[in-house]
Order: sequence, then C-alpha cells, then structure tokens
Amino acid sequence: MTQALSVLQHTFGYPAFRGKQQAIIETLARGDDALVLMPTGGGKSLCYQIPSLIRPGCGIVVSPLIALMQDQVDTLRQLGVRAAYLNSTLDSRDAWLTEQQLLQGELDLLYVAPERLLTERFLSLLGQVTPALFAIDEAHCVSQWGHDFRPEYRQLSVLHERWPNVPRIALTATADRNTRDDIAERLGLSDAEHFVTSFDRPNIRYRIMEKQKPKDQLLAFIRSHPKEAGIVYCASRKRVEDTAEWLRTQGIAALHYHAGLDIKTRTLHQQKFLRDDGIVMVATIAFGMGIDKPDVRFVAHLDLPKSIEGYYQETGRAGRDGEPSEALLLYGMQDVMLQREIMANSDLPEAQRQLERQKLDAMLGLCESTTCRRQHLLGYFGENSQPCGNCDNCLTPPETWDATEAAQKALSCIYRSGQRFGAGHVTDILLGKSTEKVAQHQHEKLSTFGIGQDLPEASWRAVFRQLLAGGWIDSDPAQYGALHLTERAKPLLKGDVRLTLRKASAKAKKAASDSGFRFRDEAEAMLWDALRRRRKQLAEAQGIPPYMIFGDTTLRHMLDRRPETLEDMRNLFGVGDSKLARYGQAFIDEIEQHHAQYGRPVAMKPVINESSELSIAEVKSGRSAVAVANSRGLSAETVYNHLCAGIAAGMIDVSTATQLDPETLNRIETVLVSADEDMRLKPAFDALDGEFSYGLLRCVKTGMLQK
Repeated sequence: MTQALSVLQHTFGYPAFRGKQQAIIETLARGDDALVLMPTGGGKSLCYQIPSLIRPGCGIVVSPLIALMQDQVDTLRQLGVRAAYLNSTLDSRDAWLTEQQLLQGELDLLYVAPERLLTERFLSLLGQVTPALFAIDEAHCVSQWGHDFRPEYRQLSVLHERWPNVPRIALTATADRNTRDDIAERLGLSDAEHFVTSFDRPNIRYRIMEKQKPKDQLLAFIRSHPKEAGIVYCASRKRVEDTAEWLRTQGIAALHYHAGLDIKTRTLHQQKFLRDDGIVMVATIAFGMGIDKPDVRFVAHLDLPKSIEGYYQETGRAGRDGEPSEALLLYGMQDVMLQREIMANSDLPEAQRQLERQKLDAMLGLCESTTCRRQHLLGYFGENSQPCGNCDNCLTPPETWDATEAAQKALSCIYRSGQRFGAGHVTDILLGKSTEKVAQHQHEKLSTFGIGQDLPEASWRAVFRQLLAGGWIDSDPAQYGALHLTERAKPLLKGDVRLTLRKASAKAKKAASDSGFRFRDEAEAMLWDALRRRRKQLAEAQGIPPYMIFGDTTLRHMLDRRPETLEDMRNLFGVGDSKLARYGQAFIDEIEQHHAQYGRPVAMKPVINESSELSIAEVKSGRSAVAVANSRGLSAETVYNHLCAGIAAGMIDVSTATQLDPETLNRIETVLVSADEDMRLKPAFDALDGEFSYGLLRCVKTGMLQK
C-alpha cells in the first residue's frame, strides 16, 4: 500500500486512511469487486479515486447526479488529477473532445451519467481503452427497495458481462440489508466483498425540540452559527418562500430553493450557496442531492420528516468535512396529523401506506425519546452504541414525571367524548373551556370536563403527543385526526402499569448552540476572516467554490500552526503537492502580513480552556483520544491539540495521553529525532509508514520538548 498511501498524502494531502478505506482500496487494486456502505462524509470517493490512479487505464465512475459529477471533477482538477465528465450539460464539441482525451489515455477518471454509459456508442468507445475500474455511485438506485429507484441502473450489469476482469465497486450511503442484497444480485456482485461501516456521524450534534415559536427558535439557532453555511428544510414551497423572506428581514443571508422555481433561479441560488460564505438555503427536500459542499455547519428542519431514513440523509448534509456541526428539528402534533392525512389520501397501495405510517411513527418515537438521540437513531439502523454525550438529551437530560394519572384522564376523556375528536378539542374539555364546539356537543356535561385544570395547555399537548408516539392512542386522518384508544391503552386505564413521560417546556426554548468554533482573541478571529477572504479571491478568479481551494479544516490548521514556509505548509491536513505549489505561498503571505500588523501570538500552544480540560480528564479516565472526539463531536485533531496543551502544562503525561506502551513510545521518539533534525512530523510520519496519526506524533513531540 506504499503507492496508495503516497497518492493519499501527495495528491489529496491527507496523512492517513480512515476506517475501511485502506481495505477497500486494496481490494480494488488487486482486481476484486467491492460493495461499500459508508455514510455521507465518510470518504467514499477516495475508495475508487485512488485505485483509479494506481491501476493502469482510466477509472469510469457512473453517477446519476450531474451537480455532484461536475463538483467532483472540478475538485480533482484542483488536485492535479486528470478528470472529466460526460453528461447532458456538455455540447457536442465538448463531449467529442472529452471522448478524444479518453481514447488518447489523457484521463485518470471519467464521470458518466448512466443513460450515456449505456449507449452503444459509449460502450464501443470503452472497448477501445483500458478501464481501470468501474465505480457505481448511489448504487441504491438499482434496487426497488432503495429510496431512489432508477430503472436504467438495472442495465449496468452489462459492465461485468463485457469486461469481466475489470474490478467494480458499488457505493451508497443509505442501504439496509434488503437493499444491499438486491444491489449485489442486480449488478452481479455476488462475489464482491462487502464493507459496511457505521451509520454514525459523530461530529453532528442532534437537537430536537417541540415547536412553540418556530421562527424565533430558528433565528436563535442560525445566529449561533454566524457567517456559517446552513440548510433549512420546510415541508411546502410556500413555507420555504415565507421563511426565506422573513429571515432576510432579520439580516440573514437567506435564499430559497424548490422544484417550482424556474431552472435559471434554481441554478443561480445553488451556485451562490456553493460559492459564497455564510449563505442559508431554505428549501424543500428537492435541494441537497448532489450538493458536495463540505462546510455546511448546520441543518434545520421546520417540519417533521416523513421517516428516520429521510432525516438521517438530510441531516447528513452537514459537516461532510468532519468538523463539528449541528442538526435542529422542530416538530409538533400538527405535523404528525398533516403527514398522516397526506398518507391516507395518497394513491399508494395499502401495504405501502402502512409501511410509510410505520416509518412516521418511528420518526415520532425518535422525537419523543428521553434517551440518547444518536443511540436511538443508530438502533433504528441495527447498530448498538453507547450514549454519545453530543445530543440534547445527553447534554441536558430531559425532566420526566409520573404521568400515569394525567394519561388516564386523557384516555378517559377521549373515550367519553366518543373517540371522534382531535387533541385540541379533547384538551379544551380537560381544561374546562366553554368553547362553541364544547357547547355544540354538550361536552360540558362529561365527567371529564375540567378535570385537567391542574396542568397547563402545553403539558396536555405534550401528553397527547407522547401517548400517540408510544402507541396508547391513534389518530384517524379520515376524521380530521380524531383520536381513539388502542389495545395498549387498557392496562394503563386500569392502573396495571405506570407511565413516565417527558416534561413539556414551560416556555419556548431558543435553539442556541454552543458547538461553534471559538477564537482565542480578536486577532485570531481577524486572521480567520483574512484567510477566508484570500480563499474566496482565489476561488472567484477560477469560478469555483472556495472549499475547492482549501477546506475549513485546513484553514483552521493554518490558524493553529501559522506555517512560515512551504515545507511547514506541506505538513497541514488537506495540502497535497498541487495545491501547495498553486496556493501555498499566497496563504503564507497572508499569515505574514497579519503577523506584521498584529504580531505573533505569545503562545502558540492551545489554551487550557474548559473544553481542553474535559478532553484531558476523559483521556485520563482511560478513554482514547478518538473515542473522546467521537463522543464530543470534535475532530481527533482537536482532542490531540487539547492533550498537547495538557502535556505542556504538566496536566497529563505522554504515555497516558497516547496510550502507548514504553517500547512503542521509545520507537516513535527515536524516529522523530532520526528522521529530521528539527523533529518535523511529516518525515517521522513517512518513516513510520503512517502507522500513527499526526496528532499522536505531536503529543509525543510535545512530551520530548518538556524533558
């Protein structure tokens, strides 16, 4: 794997492979097939890009997403990779020129839409070249079990029939076991090795709140992410436009996107979102597929998603770069009733309606859960996990109460009023309100009239919502959401079981966040802005999004390390040879100019703040740096920075911080000294064949400097 690791470091600028990337690349490099399930942001693209660069010929990538196809090609070209695409956006001359590049061996990777690949013209073209491999992206499209079935994907079995010795890799971010088995059968991948990674996105913090004053809650959330890009999902086009317009009146740079807009407006808004900093896109779920913007810092839902699968996919558009990000969901009883009504009135077969109803119930169950959100979410996909420490329920455990008596009152009131009314009217009865509807049906004569005055209206809303989520009651969309009891309600009414529920919020919570990136002082914040401005200038000159120059992770490394030479810059995450040559000096100049005006920081070592202290304490308790990073929604690099600060301050020793045995620690120290007289990390990293991360090596180096 020396060649693959070299490509990873020198072309892509990454120090080491993540997760199962290396095993997948080895499988393809030796000519075998692979089926890969990896979450968004998990590094799927590298799994076929690197084998395409080290195997003879050109890698052929089948992708149904034109926007993503163009985005990936532009990104690869920035890295010095010879990449191109063929799709409907090209005119005939540009398509012909690309075909000639393929025939002349001038391409390393070619992205092709499935419709074009399946034409006899293109298949004949492929017959004249050597395909390095075939990568089938969004492979769930081949399966009717998948959420985005495309019939043309079924015909991709022709690739194996015509080129049986060319390795294939099928990749998807969302596929359960039925879908994976269907993909393998439909594409003839029965002998492929399966690589199934965790669904977990540890850098995303999940927050789910009852919808009370949704605009105020949303605004507080967005303002806690100043100058950061985000997506706000709404259920309807009208709500999208109204929300975007309102956000603009509040000083937020908001755009809107839905399928009802003309193509020119959609394209313009999408390009602004990709290329400008700090844009908030308010959209229906039509927006997102094929958007490869890595620095989306937050995703908010103003309406309840139809399923956990949809929620997972949409929230997964945040934090593709691995940096801390956040997902907010605001929901209410009315959302559930509306979704159920839509399902009831759909033309779907009854079996499909039942399946969608079950998925909606599971989504509501996630919302009402009092336990770890991530644990609940991963459990839905069949994964076992520990509480994450990085969701609202873990960070601020919800208050619960013995709601047995209140539930009995609610159930009794539903029953005595005929099981023909919605939660709003039943609540009015419980509260003893003399409304027109109560008078019309003479419900003031019911024994349950006024028996719920010990609880406020908000609490009763929460009770009904949780009874619905728990299956004690159900609603009938055909009768405008009328509530009725289920079999499960009988033992609760009789007092045979006790019921504990989540307490309702006394007032609307503002969804502010404390997960954002913090600066040590004003000067550091000014340098951050300067680096982002320089990145934007370089991007605009080429007509590409800023993240294609350098991602936020790389800029934060610049902020932390303050490189003074190109060799210093080479050691940063995400800086490969091509980008170093093209952009390295520009950013060094920016840093030098800042230092000339404001001076260098007195201490370049990370500050021992509360966050650092927490990381140090958790590692001292026996947890690894990577485990702490995952549970706290931080990058491993950030936790290693915390540990370096702790080592320098004498708060933790090197062996505890790194969890290395004395023999291994001594081996690393020897390599650090012998590989480079200044103990630079990259020569040591290379000498150790990438066995240890840069963060761990930095901890060892820090310990050596304290001796």
